[in-house]
Amino acid sequence: MNHSQPPHQFTAKAVRDFADASAPAGTGELSEIARTVASQYRADTMSPVMVSGLLRLCEFLILALTGLSIYFAYASGAIGLTYGYPLVILAGSGLGVLLLEIANLYQLGVMRRPFVFLPRIVLVVTATFALLAMAGFFLKISDEFSRVWFAGWLASALLLVLSGRVMLSVLIRRWARNGTLERRALIVGGGKPAEALIRTIEQDPDNDIRICGIFDDRDDSRSPPIVAGYPKLGSVTELVEFARIARIDMLIVSLPLSAQSRVLSLLKRLWVLPVDIRLSAHSSQLRFRPRAYSYVGSVPMLDIFDKPINDWDSVAKRLFDISFSLAGLIAFSPLMIATAIAIKLDSKGPVFFKQKRHGFNNEVIEVFKFRSMYTDQCDPLARRAVTKGDPRVTRVGRIIRKTSIDELPQFFNALLGSLSLVGPRPHAIKGHSQDRLFEEVVDGYFARHRVKPGVTGWAQINGLRGEIDHDDKIRRRTEYDLDYIENWSLGLDLKILFLTPLRLLNTENAY
Repeated sequence: MNHSQPPHQFTAKAVRDFADASAPAGTGELSEIARTVASQYRADTMSPVMVSGLLRLCEFLILALTGLSIYFAYASGAIGLTYGYPLVILAGSGLGVLLLEIANLYQLGVMRRPFVFLPRIVLVVTATFALLAMAGFFLKISDEFSRVWFAGWLASALLLVLSGRVMLSVLIRRWARNGTLERRALIVGGGKPAEALIRTIEQDPDNDIRICGIFDDRDDSRSPPIVAGYPKLGSVTELVEFARIARIDMLIVSLPLSAQSRVLSLLKRLWVLPVDIRLSAHSSQLRFRPRAYSYVGSVPMLDIFDKPINDWDSVAKRLFDISFSLAGLIAFSPLMIATAIAIKLDSKGPVFFKQKRHGFNNEVIEVFKFRSMYTDQCDPLARRAVTKGDPRVTRVGRIIRKTSIDELPQFFNALLGSLSLVGPRPHAIKGHSQDRLFEEVVDGYFARHRVKPGVTGWAQINGLRGEIDHDDKIRRRTEYDLDYIENWSLGLDLKILFLTPLRLLNTENAY
């Protein structure tokens, strides 16, 4: 059998282009039971990837600060200050974390049971110091370092690393009980395959998945209402709304790999969500290379879509937003003050204007802008698009809209976290093209909300700003937004950020 193009290699474009008249557009209404279940989950969760990453950082700091503390407390007084000690301490700390990583001691199961893996942890930390000692011997520099300092560093590092692991295991058990440390999953598809999948997932003691329910388009005669103790909460169409309310992390499609048309039909409705989408290979007779699989516990999964900008990427992007937002507010503060004064002198009313927009995961957010319209004619829901020569726009408003100065207060949105500096521009809730809402014009429109919207974006850099008076304009903007999401990097964000002032010189479509 030819495995060059296995059936799980679906691209976002393939899903968007797949025509399925039976797939309903939009979302269904949740039942009261499903809505109650969805609302019970807390918002502040932490992924195992983040926990293990923080543990790496903490253990590096433990090793480094322990070595430096003993050096300054003892060795510096005995032999004086020297640059050799800090260099060895930093090298040894990095080597220790690397060896712990190679020994797979940052896995969730290890963090949960530190006493079981205590001998291995002790062995790895001791081996780190043994390698440092060997390096000093072969480089003929061991005589330059205090043996008392070295032994004190080893003993203290072992004690603190093991103590930290024990305290972390207590925290992990607490986080698992209160729902802080978990990945929430929904099973798509019911019956015997879903039951076998759930039983296998539950048998893994180190599993961090919480199954929140089952969604299936089939009625109760073909798909039981309860599978392995989990209720069927609705159809796949209703799943979209449930996943947004419950902040689901993963969708596991329990369908045979051979049902490619049915899988594509499901993905057409599900890919708009900011979640990992996995196709269970638990009961499949097909076998691919091991690297083709990811695992939920011991269950092999084929990766269909990954949640964009997740875990440490989201941390990096948030730091990017905070630093550049602060820099922007400082740099543009004189212009913003002058604009505020001009608005107050030009017309009565507040300086700022808040407009409801669609944000991340379709949540409604309020975006700050300088007021550019007369107060009694402002349009918070953007039911009527601004056109050339619009009488609702003030004299100052025409200038600040044409130059995009009215968008500068959105630096505050980026600083507070409702916007990112770079991302798909947040469209108004009632945004429309030729009397049709954007989601009615563009199939899969809401997929652009899988990441936070931005103050500036890839579509705007490519000349798509201003009035949307034709269906093709919103289609092209959405294509650029989806291209940004699929190819995101900090380098792309920097490129967009620094090109934005140049692109703003083109004011042809800005009214």
